[in-house]
Amino acid sequence: MRRQEVSASYRELSEDVEQVSENPTDEGGGEMEDHEDTSSVILPESELGTSAPYLRFSKTCLKNVFSVILLFIYLLLMAVAVFLVYQTITDFREKLKHPVMSVSYKEVSLYDAPGIAFYPGKARLLSCKHHYYDHIPPLINPGQPGDIECSTQRINYTDPFTNQTMKYALVVQGPRDVKKKELVFLQFHLNGTDQDFSAIDYLLFSSFQEFINSPEKAEFMKDCESSYSSWKFSGGFRTWVKMSLVKTKEEDGSETVEFKQETSVVNYIDQRTKPRSDQLFFVVFEWKDPFIQTVQDIITANPWNMIALLCGIFLALFKAADFAKLSVKWMIKIRKRHLKRRSQVMNHIS
Repeated sequence: MRRQEVSASYRELSEDVEQVSENPTDEGGGEMEDHEDTSSVILPESELGTSAPYLRFSKTCLKNVFSVILLFIYLLLMAVAVFLVYQTITDFREKLKHPVMSVSYKEVSLYDAPGIAFYPGKARLLSCKHHYYDHIPPLINPGQPGDIECSTQRINYTDPFTNQTMKYALVVQGPRDVKKKELVFLQFHLNGTDQDFSAIDYLLFSSFQEFINSPEKAEFMKDCESSYSSWKFSGGFRTWVKMSLVKTKEEDGSETVEFKQETSVVNYIDQRTKPRSDQLFFVVFEWKDPFIQTVQDIITANPWNMIALLCGIFLALFKAADFAKLSVKWMIKIRKRHLKRRSQVMNHIS
């Protein structure tokens, strides 16, 4: 009789639990899940031993564990996004401080004829001719005055460094046609010198036409001597100068011009009959190649790329934070539902 009464009590408890599970009520909105949560069901003693592991690893528990794992993953992604923001800003500032040198080449068929300023001193210009295709005919009467077929200008000006010494310069128009390998061949003669070594100074500037059009040629030459380097070529040799042009763009937008030179020297064999104490100077000017080199500093950091990257990172941060907030709310809601069901079942049993 006692066992029959216990069995009848368990049947009535099971029927009540099924009714509570089928018609749940929620104080906040009146909505509950439609399916049964097996962790809330009270089973008879005969089934408790086999159902305990299943209750421990129920669906609600798995969902909670999965939500926690996802929450930690999104927190890790948020940390990575914050690090990327910091690294992006740091790289952008470094690129602004350290611009990269950019070198470009522009091909031309004709150069603007450069100016060649000679400082011959006591030496005298004997001949000046333009030749093409690297061909220089044999010398006729070396040491004697010849044809001067170049555009020349003679000018006196004050030394820009001392402002006291007067300097004499002979300015000659340089070659232009690089495709035809135009060159300028000059011959100087120095009758005698009391120095141990003999040489003639010269400097190159960018445009002979600018010198011709300048109203103040003396000031123009002073500026050139202050801005450009000077070189020398020695007597008793034929010095072959191959020029290349380098333009440099400054940060303020201005542009400077510099000449690079490659020089080769060949000994002159003096075949004149009588031994002489004078010196002969031979020099050749030619363009090395048809390429003008342009050098400028460029900033590789693009602000628009950085802004786009930061927008994407911040969007990911907001999405991750929103997902984390919703995950926490969902976990709290599931926990409240579970506790409410359990309290309802316990109240019904009591």
